[in-house]
Amino acid sequence: MQVLVRDNNIDQALRVLKKKMQREGVFREMKARRSYEKPSEKRGREKAEAIRRSRKAARKLAIREGLIAGPPKKPRPDARSTPRPQA
Repeated sequence: MQVLVRDNNIDQALRVLKKKMQREGVFREMKARRSYEKPSEKRGREKAEAIRRSRKAARKLAIREGLIAGPPKKPRPDARSTPRPQA
């Protein structure tokens, strides 16, 4: 994993690295490896995750096909109407 540091802005690079690690599941795996997980618990967790994924996929498909209403869309602020502070 690689993150570029622009203009010596380490804070931004750390945020980007954390987001990449979150997406890859590194934090979840570290938490899981802290203690031993019994095989039966592992099967149950993986089964629950699979059910959650399939329900999410089915929900997204139903929204796309118009069978159920999607979440309400947030109004986007108009960039031209917001006044910018004068320096």
